[in-house]
Amino acid sequence: MRASSLALRLFLSATAWTVVILVATGIFLSSIYREAVERSFDRRLGVYLQTLVADVAAPEQLGDRGAPTLGEPLFDLPLSGWYWQIETLGVPTPDLRSSRSLWDSSLARLGDNATTSFDGTRHGYVTGPEDQRLRMLERTVDLGEDGRFLVVTAGDASEVDDEMRSFDRALLFTFAMLAMVLLFTTMFQVRFGLAPLKRISEALAGIRAGTAERLEGQFPVEIEPLARETNALLEANREIVERARTHVGNLAHALKTPLSVVLNEVAGRADDVLAAKVTEQANIMREQIAHHLERARIAARLKVVGSITEVVPVVVALTRTMEKIHQRRGIVIDLDAASAVQFRGEQQDLEEMVGNLVDNACKWAQMRVSVEVLGERTNAATALEVRIVVDDDGPGLNPAEREEVARRGRRLDETKPGSGLGLSIVLELASLYGGSLQLGTAPIGGLRAELVLPAA
Repeated sequence: MRASSLALRLFLSATAWTVVILVATGIFLSSIYREAVERSFDRRLGVYLQTLVADVAAPEQLGDRGAPTLGEPLFDLPLSGWYWQIETLGVPTPDLRSSRSLWDSSLARLGDNATTSFDGTRHGYVTGPEDQRLRMLERTVDLGEDGRFLVVTAGDASEVDDEMRSFDRALLFTFAMLAMVLLFTTMFQVRFGLAPLKRISEALAGIRAGTAERLEGQFPVEIEPLARETNALLEANREIVERARTHVGNLAHALKTPLSVVLNEVAGRADDVLAAKVTEQANIMREQIAHHLERARIAARLKVVGSITEVVPVVVALTRTMEKIHQRRGIVIDLDAASAVQFRGEQQDLEEMVGNLVDNACKWAQMRVSVEVLGERTNAATALEVRIVVDDDGPGLNPAEREEVARRGRRLDETKPGSGLGLSIVLELASLYGGSLQLGTAPIGGLRAELVLPAA
C-alpha cells in the first residue's frame, strides 16, 4: 500500500470516528443538560406546589380570599402558560379551583409515562390551553375525613425548550470548532507520522530504478526494524544473484572446454561421416549451452534491482555502426528518435535486441531502413513503454514465414549470412523483460519488427 493511500485512509477513519464521538458526546451532554434544566424548572414549580398543598391542608388560612396567593403575577394573566389547579377527588360533584390564568379551561392529567419522585410528586409534559406545551407537577393530598385532593401546577415548557436551543447552539458551535482542531491535528499527525513510510517508499523506488542500493538515513524506532529487514533482504538477494552468476560462469567454462576438445579431435577428419555428425551435434550443443546460459544470466540479472538505460544513445550508436558495416551496399538508415525514453534493463541486453533487429533489416533491405523510437502508453491505465520500430524495404515475409522465422535457428534463405538465431534471441530477451516482439508489414514495403519493452 502506498503511503499516501494509507494516510488518506487513516485520515478518513480518524475523521469518521471524530464525528461519531462528537455527535454521541453532544447528544449525551444535551440530554444531561435537559435533565438539569427540567430539575431546575421542577424546583420552581415545586415551590408553588408546596404552597398550594399547604393551603389545601390548612384552608382556614385562606380567610375570605377563597384562593391561595402564590406571589406570581403570571398565574393571574389569562392564558399566560402558568397555571395551578386543585381538584377534589372521590366525590360525585368534584370541586375544581384554578388560577385566573386558566380562564374557563382546565388542565389535563399526566399520563402513565410521567415520572414519580420520592415524595409522590409526578412530573411530565401535557398539552394545555391553546395547545400550549406545559411542564406539569401534580400531587395527591389525602386529608382523611376532609377529603382527597389533586393539586397541580404547570409552567410554560417553552422556557425549557428555549434554554435547550440556546445550549444546543452553543454546544454545536463549540463542537464544530473542536472538530476542526481535532481534524487539523489528526491531519498533521498523519502527515508527519507517515513521513518515514513515504521516505521508505521513495528510497525503494530509487533502489528499483538503480540509483541506490539500500535504504539510507535515520528512521523512527517503530520504522527502523522495517528498514533494517529490507536492507537485509536486498543484501541477501544480491548474494544469491552473485552466486548464481558465479555458477553460470563456472558451468560455461566447464562445458566449453570438453566441447572444444571434441571439436578439435574431429577437426582433421573431414571425410569421416561419424566425425561430421559429431561436429554437427557438438555445434548444436554449443549453441544450446550458449542459449541457456544466456537465459540464465539474464533471468538472474532480472531478479536483482534493475538498472536504467537511455534508449536514444544506444540506438544512435547502433545505427551508425550498421551503416558502416553495410556501407558497400549503400544502405541508408533513417532514424527518428526524438523521444527521450529509458529502458528498465541493462544496456548490453538492449544493444543485443536492437542490434539484431537493425542488422537483420540491413541484410534484407534494398536501399533503406527506418528506425523509430517512441515512448508511449497503450491507454491511460497502462505503464509507459519503450516502442522501437524497425522497417526495411526488402521482400518482407508473409504470416506463415513470420511465424517460422521466429523459431530458433530457422533461416528462410541460406544465402544470407547468419545463424538464424537473431529474431529468436530478441524474442526471448524481450519476453524475459516482460516485453514483446511483433512482426508485420512495413509501410515502405518490407518487414516491420516492433519491439516493446518496459520503460523506466
